[in-house]
Amino acid sequence: MSKWCAWSSSSAWSTFDTQVQRRKWKLKLIEELQARSTAEPVSLPTDPFTLNDLEYRRVKVRGYFDHSKELYILPRTMVDADREARDAGRLSSSGESGANVITPFYCTDLGIRILVNRGFVPKNKVRPETRQKGQITDEIELVGLVRLTENRRPFMPHNNEEKNNWYYRDVDAMSRVVETEPIFIDSDMSSTIPGGPIGGQTRVTLRNEHMQYIITWYGLCAATTYLWYAKFVRRLPF
Repeated sequence: MSKWCAWSSSSAWSTFDTQVQRRKWKLKLIEELQARSTAEPVSLPTDPFTLNDLEYRRVKVRGYFDHSKELYILPRTMVDADREARDAGRLSSSGESGANVITPFYCTDLGIRILVNRGFVPKNKVRPETRQKGQITDEIELVGLVRLTENRRPFMPHNNEEKNNWYYRDVDAMSRVVETEPIFIDSDMSSTIPGGPIGGQTRVTLRNEHMQYIITWYGLCAATTYLWYAKFVRRLPF
């Protein structure tokens, strides 16, 4: 009994300390990502190994869109910090459902084609013919954030390339379908074209539940320490 109490208390305190350290690490990482997403844009590097270390980094490119090969990630709601703050804690969001429009972009300065998430459109504007004003063909300069492939979440449907139904960002598969380099950027709000998708659809967040874990393990630490003290110091009967 004494060994069990001592082991339980020691294990709980060790896990508590681990969660404290992991929370510090996670907060620092979030801070670094937010700094990347607001830094001055740099020219887009084309080396895949370099890009792997630049997720959320702002980059700039110059070229034109190929609207004939749009892809759609859906369902999506528009990123709106004020609305999301109001909806915090609700079981459902009040945001309008729609899609993110992914369009091949030929970089005239680099001589390559990449994928650009132009932004959000409501579901009644997913079809290109409903937003012709925003389907510009001129050469433009845009700023966006480097994004990498995201993991499919549990219970999320698999992407359907044949039907052009994409539920999560698979850069390699998307680039293969529309014949671009496996490079993907989210255009920022300043790159929004009037009448086109709304840019700035990047959530710079990481799951951070370590404070809840810290509280939970602190409670377990307190409980196991009290049991050990009561049993072997005060020798109270149980």
